[in-house]
Amino acid sequence: MLASARFISPAHAALRNNKWARSKYTGAELFEKTLGIVGFGRIGQLVAARMQAFGMSVVAYDPYLQPARAAQLGVRLVSLDELLSISDFITIHLPKTKETANLIGVEALKKVKPSVRVINAARGGVLDEVALYDALVEGRVAGAGLDVFSTEPCTDSPLFTLDQVVATPHLGASTDEAQERAGIAVAVSVRKALAGELVPDAVNVKGGLIHEDVRPALPLVEKLAGVLVGLAGEVPVSIDVLVSGEIAAHDCSILGTSVLRGALTALGAEDVTYVNAPGIASERGLVSNVTTDVVSHGHRNLLTLNAALASGVKISVSGTLMGIRQVQKIVSIDDYDLDLVPTEHLLFMRYTDRPGVIGTVGNALGESSINIAGMQVARSHEGGEALMALTVDSPVPADVVAHLEKITGANLARSVTLGA
Repeated sequence: MLASARFISPAHAALRNNKWARSKYTGAELFEKTLGIVGFGRIGQLVAARMQAFGMSVVAYDPYLQPARAAQLGVRLVSLDELLSISDFITIHLPKTKETANLIGVEALKKVKPSVRVINAARGGVLDEVALYDALVEGRVAGAGLDVFSTEPCTDSPLFTLDQVVATPHLGASTDEAQERAGIAVAVSVRKALAGELVPDAVNVKGGLIHEDVRPALPLVEKLAGVLVGLAGEVPVSIDVLVSGEIAAHDCSILGTSVLRGALTALGAEDVTYVNAPGIASERGLVSNVTTDVVSHGHRNLLTLNAALASGVKISVSGTLMGIRQVQKIVSIDDYDLDLVPTEHLLFMRYTDRPGVIGTVGNALGESSINIAGMQVARSHEGGEALMALTVDSPVPADVVAHLEKITGANLARSVTLGA
């Protein structure tokens, strides 16, 4: 972008050819100009932060992003047509798909300012190079910076004949540091695979490449599945995962595998991985499904697991990641609102709300040398059904659970142990 704005390449070439062409290469400043970012994912957001430091006003087009998220970054989401018409610089950060192929093409380039400079360092084929050449020659576009091309390697494009074009041979990741990071990433992936952990870029994991905003949800979904199976006390027939909020804009299909892994582990299956979980679940008659909704009421992101049991009973568990530290929280079980950290050892009881139950439970656990770390009680209404959720420092043995169920008259008492 900087090289295009200041004609760095042709000015450098002219000087090497003994020409002092200072007046010929009058460029443009970035300060107080409008930058339009087409595709506002991770890279687009990083570009926005950097260019705001140059004093640029940033707008973005991304049909999958919530305006509130863009606003947090000081960026205004607009339609593609508006972005094209108001931007002084346009930078593309989209993958090439059927929907994005030649997205910036003949019609799009008719809508831009004649002073605009177009940058593509993402994927070749998103920008129509023939249409760009025509627009540059006809003076409808002022300049371009290209690092990727529709066909690579590319050495004979007519764009290379134009002084308004800065072109490089796909050098985006060609630094010593980037190559070192790539090598480390491969080593980390191998280590994860050997340890049976999720390898986010594994080609044989259902769901494909996992967006970085989705990854923190994986361990939470596994724990929610563990709680759900613990409450059910049996293998569910199906578990539906509803993803609500900002992360719903990304591909969340991997969460369908995550919930299976969590449920199977809770059921005692050994060596369950993201690769073999779907097959093991199929053998046990368990299926999962993922649906998304970009609207979430009350939470930035909300993950809800709905299980159906063979008896026809349905159980629901919801969780979220709170704050900048993304603290895992269980926020509801069925119709009961909670604010519970899913620690390793949990105890759940459902009973008729009445005085004395909390004390009875506390005394019984104390007599069994089980320390209570935290306790929450939610109820439908006064005197109605209540749910008690406890975090404890050690597992609650089955005989203690049975004793608690008897002395409180609970219709449900479950001890749940989650993985770290």
